[in-house]
Amino acid sequence: MALRKSTILIMAACTGLIVANIYYNQPLLKLIAEDFHITESEAGQVSFFTQIGYAMGLLFCVPLGDMLERKKQIIFMGIFSVVALVVSAVAQSPALLKIAGFFIGFTSIIPQLIIPMAAHLADPKDRGSVIGTIMSGLLIGILLSRTLSGFVGRYLGWQAMFGIAAGITAAMVLLMALTFPSSKPHYDKTYGHLMRSLLHLIQREPLLREATAISVCSFAMFGLFWTTLTFLLSAPPYNYSSDLIGSMGLAAAAGALCAPLIGKLADSRSPRIAVGYGIGFVFLGFALFYFFSTHIIAIIIGIIFIDLGQQSIHVSNQTRIYALHPEARNRLNTVYMTCAFIGTAAGSAIGLAVWPVGHWPAVCLAAVVLMGIALAVYVLTYKKDVVLEAA
Repeated sequence: MALRKSTILIMAACTGLIVANIYYNQPLLKLIAEDFHITESEAGQVSFFTQIGYAMGLLFCVPLGDMLERKKQIIFMGIFSVVALVVSAVAQSPALLKIAGFFIGFTSIIPQLIIPMAAHLADPKDRGSVIGTIMSGLLIGILLSRTLSGFVGRYLGWQAMFGIAAGITAAMVLLMALTFPSSKPHYDKTYGHLMRSLLHLIQREPLLREATAISVCSFAMFGLFWTTLTFLLSAPPYNYSSDLIGSMGLAAAAGALCAPLIGKLADSRSPRIAVGYGIGFVFLGFALFYFFSTHIIAIIIGIIFIDLGQQSIHVSNQTRIYALHPEARNRLNTVYMTCAFIGTAAGSAIGLAVWPVGHWPAVCLAAVVLMGIALAVYVLTYKKDVVLEAA
């Protein structure tokens, strides 16, 4: 069954509104810390546990998309995501909020089930464009989640944001049940065999290893930046409230609109080119952050740069790996995205560790080191990658 344009747009909207559940907590960390009388670093563990939960969901549940009917799996995970959000909305202790955060992450893997479904149903010549459109929705959801969360947190409290998210997710579950096509895979072996095949894919696909290594670094940079940006903007000279901090997502959303264009570039030329551009954009962004940290215009421009860079890396890498084995797209996505979001969680942890030591300069230097590793991988695998993609 071919994908209609209306279905692609609905998929983009659902991925954006559901992936947002993972990021609502970030502008609320200061409010959570004040409410529970804990430090900002302790409150930041809510974000860390949510990202770890997402990585575990990717590892153990996304591969099932190559084995189970994808639409039913998506609806099932959506229902449990609503339950986890409701628990967060009524949590009365940091411990319960962390546990609920883990399960919000674990059940919010729906976008990573939708994207392989779309890649499977799309016309091969349009696959990059379709992935780019859906990724545009996903990235806008990630970024605008902070804007919405900051606004709601200031005027209604952090608990209200989780309640609103539960309502949004329930609506998306209903919409997906009514509009998504069926997508039946052909894998007929056991779950154990399915999971072991992940290792086989890693062993025999150097392009998968290279794309994943670069994305681990870029996602770690992304997690490090957004976790610590709250601390930068809530302190002098800014002293921003949660709604103003969240509004930084609007700047990043401007870059997210370029995702379909990046997908078209991947369709027409080697997607590896866009990966290199993306790494360069991130370096430019952090140069602005480091040298002009007290100028909000520089911060906004830097956010646009790093978001455009992150998109270029991510959309292009997904286009590359989905071309390897059509029958194993969920498993390829599992390897890639599990490692990427472990990177996000590690980046958040690095940010929480370096902030007390060196504040914003230390954050910028840590990000540059991470992207330096990504650049090294990109350069060292260049000749081998050109041969693989030409084949």
